[in-house]
Amino acid sequence: MAAAALRAQLNAHIAGMYTEGVVDEDTFEELRDEGTAVEVSRLFIYDASEIIDDIDILMEEPEVDFDEVEALTQQLMRCTSSVGAQQVNLACMHFGNFYAIQCKQGCLVSFSLVRNEFYIVRHELEIMMQLEEQITACGPNS
Repeated sequence: MAAAALRAQLNAHIAGMYTEGVVDEDTFEELRDEGTAVEVSRLFIYDASEIIDDIDILMEEPEVDFDEVEALTQQLMRCTSSVGAQQVNLACMHFGNFYAIQCKQGCLVSFSLVRNEFYIVRHELEIMMQLEEQITACGPNS
């Protein structure tokens, strides 16, 4: 596929991410303008995956360390701001309502929403990164 067609596909995909609220347009456009969108997206996916895995492990314990869950969730919220993943951030705030009252069952249910919102963002960012890689592979003269 020609680079121009790939660029059009990439731009349409990113516009869809904005329309669907996957990422905040202002935040992500700033990353694109700086040429750091792909790298920041990769770091977000890696860091958020690690944090989510760590929270999962804590939630499986018979006695949950809610202070540690809170600290990791705050870390995840800071991480989501790097790409403007607002839906993940909102899900984290909802999750926070349950760890604040130390309700393990509520945490388990609401954390599944955090995980699902993250999976949506990750999937959309991975598509964006694949398109960027294909455009790069076409070379500068395409």
